[in-house]
Amino acid sequence: MKRLEGFLIAGVLTAPLVPIPNGPTHATGAIAGTVTGEQGTALVGATVAIRGTSLAAQTGKDGTYRIDGVPTGEVMVTARMIGSKAGTRTVKVEQGSVVRVDFVLTQDVNRLEELIVTGVHDKTARRSMGFAVGAIARSPAIMPRSRDFNTEEYRRIYENGWQASARSPLSTFSIDVDAASYTNVRRFVGDGQLPPKDAVRIEEMINYFPYDYAEPRGEDPFSVTTELAAAPWHPGHRLALIGLQARRIPMEALPPNNLVFLLDVSGSMADPRKLPLVKSAFRLLVNQLRPQDQVAIVVYAGAAGLVLPSTTGDRKDTILDAIERLEAGGSTAGAAGIRLAYETARKSFLAEGNNRVILATDGDFNVGVSSEGELVRLIEEQRGHGVFLTVLGFGTGNLKDARMEQLADKGNGHYAYVNDILEARKVFVKELGATLYTIAKDVKIQVEFNPARVSAYRLIGYENRLLANEDFNDDAKDAGELGAGHAVTALYEIIPAGAPLDVKVGNVDYLKYQPTDPQVRQNKAAVHEAEWMTVKLRYKAPQGSASRLLARTVRGETRNPSETFRFASAVAGVGMLLSGSEHQGKATYGALIVQAREAIGRDQDGYRGEFVRLAETMELLARRLAAGPSDPRDD
Repeated sequence: MKRLEGFLIAGVLTAPLVPIPNGPTHATGAIAGTVTGEQGTALVGATVAIRGTSLAAQTGKDGTYRIDGVPTGEVMVTARMIGSKAGTRTVKVEQGSVVRVDFVLTQDVNRLEELIVTGVHDKTARRSMGFAVGAIARSPAIMPRSRDFNTEEYRRIYENGWQASARSPLSTFSIDVDAASYTNVRRFVGDGQLPPKDAVRIEEMINYFPYDYAEPRGEDPFSVTTELAAAPWHPGHRLALIGLQARRIPMEALPPNNLVFLLDVSGSMADPRKLPLVKSAFRLLVNQLRPQDQVAIVVYAGAAGLVLPSTTGDRKDTILDAIERLEAGGSTAGAAGIRLAYETARKSFLAEGNNRVILATDGDFNVGVSSEGELVRLIEEQRGHGVFLTVLGFGTGNLKDARMEQLADKGNGHYAYVNDILEARKVFVKELGATLYTIAKDVKIQVEFNPARVSAYRLIGYENRLLANEDFNDDAKDAGELGAGHAVTALYEIIPAGAPLDVKVGNVDYLKYQPTDPQVRQNKAAVHEAEWMTVKLRYKAPQGSASRLLARTVRGETRNPSETFRFASAVAGVGMLLSGSEHQGKATYGALIVQAREAIGRDQDGYRGEFVRLAETMELLARRLAAGPSDPRDD
């Protein structure tokens, strides 16, 4: 039974992930109930867990939950929610029974004595906050770390500025399906901190959530949705939404998988929130394997080694035993591990299958040849041979966020940050097709704005995904990948033609030898006056080398934006507040929280409800931080 603990985890109102035969050593029951606040309001996205196991569930939009596969006997059940005190009950579970356990969570009145503000260049700011803050259930309580022990790294983000459509009508970028930034932000807030500004990648916050986009029809592997409506944080401005929805493919219909688990077992992974969580997460994935799939396991610490040669998915016990035996210790020869993992993947290469290395690490490569340039060249070379790379980040205090994101980008995979077993379930169960199987690669978007309708525009987020306009038609240029079932959302803020130009717009002098007469351009644009913009997309098949072109024209705007538009724009607004954006306009946490709450919609997994509670905690943290130190001992 011990071997199964890592993946017997139920979601909201779901059955166990593996069938458990009835018998004296496999007797189980279930626990179900509701989680509400003091006023009787259903708490969406609360986490209910069985102490001492990996069994857990999140509450749905009505506050209900259910956990199956609970061992018989006395068990301790704990419910947690951002901003609330945890609730604990001890109940007795009998075989085949469903025990009802309801929780009423009260506001947290514990004082958080210190807030460690990371990402400060000159020093770590320590401030006595003296206010109530709830610990997020997805992240265990973490003691404040000194600067000496916090070596997390984030790449500097230079926010996209405004462009005049008359002089710069084209905007080109690569799609991004990563969602690591949102999970990482959630971890910081759960620890009572606002995240460093450079840890906030707004596009990844937006793309964490599923949206109600139409399923693709025809031969193209994804659909394209556009919507234009008012910007919530700036009267007179508009927001243009571009949404892609990849075709959903059930696991049983996916091509066979040739997977190599590349697991960091260095000393930095000894933390309970690192290697033990890695092992639990990969047990979840192993449980989804089919007989036609195959898995090898490579580990690295002071050196790299092959723990398990390629093994078929019907030998789960063998794979799970290899995972169970892993222990952490030694330094980190990450480059050697990546090389060995690719060699192992090539030996078992499936010409008609999915060949992928899945790297799990905190990102610290400190022994051997570890320059980013050399690693990137290796990964790009293997990408060309059809072996892709997915990167999963684990742990705190040592997270090399920028490096892991870059490696995944170059490896035709995506980067996710896993901070608990529920996030592992999202990656390896709920979104397994997207994690494992790429349906379109090198996906690029180019938008041409019509100066007759658009005076200026700016792309929200995607700062590290920008492309030169010429790259759009260059099939040799790498771009983003789209996995089965993935959704991608991009937002442009727009100033309509004729509206006050109340922003600073980048510009260049008119060209002396080119036909740049404003009147000529305006007359040409007026021919298509009803069109705000044209959205063009290019993509390749996973093993293809020539791109296919799609185009959509955006004409009218709506006065009643969809739930998708309202929720995505609320997340974008919160992201701008977190990152200290100079373009946040009249955005406030309060207004954006109301907007997000009203656009929760069908929140089957509780992700949107969790975001609302998370934003409420962000608002509290921001207010107290703005109030300044309350302790005279502070600098």
